[in-house]
Amino acid sequence: MTARSGLIAALVLTLVAAACTQNNQTSRVVTMVTHSSPGGGSDVFLREMAPHLSKIMGATFIVENLQGGSGAKAMAAIAKAKPDGGIFYATTPTFIYTSLLSRPSASYTDLEPLVNIFYDPEVLYTAADSRFKTLGDAIDHARRGGGKWGAANPASLERQVMERLKQKAGVTPAVTTFEGGGDMLINVLNHTLDMGIGELQEIRSQLEAGTLRLLAVVGDDRLPQFPELETVKEQGIDLSVRKFRGLAGPKGTPPDVIAAWEAAIPKLLDDPRYKQLYTDNGLQPGFISHAEYVRFMDEFGKETAAFLRESGVIK
Repeated sequence: MTARSGLIAALVLTLVAAACTQNNQTSRVVTMVTHSSPGGGSDVFLREMAPHLSKIMGATFIVENLQGGSGAKAMAAIAKAKPDGGIFYATTPTFIYTSLLSRPSASYTDLEPLVNIFYDPEVLYTAADSRFKTLGDAIDHARRGGGKWGAANPASLERQVMERLKQKAGVTPAVTTFEGGGDMLINVLNHTLDMGIGELQEIRSQLEAGTLRLLAVVGDDRLPQFPELETVKEQGIDLSVRKFRGLAGPKGTPPDVIAAWEAAIPKLLDDPRYKQLYTDNGLQPGFISHAEYVRFMDEFGKETAAFLRESGVIK
């Protein structure tokens, strides 16, 4: 082999090695776990975010639905996973409620809060052909001794909202829970339930098809997409909540992994194509960096525990 051919061979090997390294980086697979069933709020949130996040972070994101115990099974899996940046869990108030209500083998305190991404307004809705034209109609029906309301997951924020709505309105309808918003939606559409509660993103296609009717926003403000839809407060009941959507990982997630996510999320929220998508879904940007999210989660957990104790749900 001549010196020239040897130099060319070395150059080729260098280029191949560089290409392999680049391919390994861009083909890294990251699993995002949710306790939600397919079609539920967290499932839709993760699946719609994944392709946009992939372009920014140079990784392949897949979504795994790990149902069971209102998040208990998912939390246990994340708590046992290696903290190498390869797996994360979609955080919502549900995993706080589950931790406090059911004493699972792994709780929210066994996970590492990563970042928050959105706030997600809750809406009350019924079937478009339902006899209940307003929230007042559904409450009046419950006041007369009837009423079946739906919520996703027994230990979810949605379940607690429905229980608080019962208390505030002075009615006693049956509240049925499901492992995901998709299952509950079917029961609203077939009139098994008078009304359900959820997020715009998980009912958007049904709203566009005209099969659902919105009854109220369970938040402080009306929705830009539906400016005529009144809040629960505007309809005479003092009730408002704010749902967060973020990510958590195993304890000990490396600082460089955390830093990569803190840099990526603001870019994600500024992506015009994704911005249009999440705006249509009613999601409100709510980026919280890691250190602040740890404090936020600790405070939310303490406030939730205090509420549950005051309500007599836990001791």
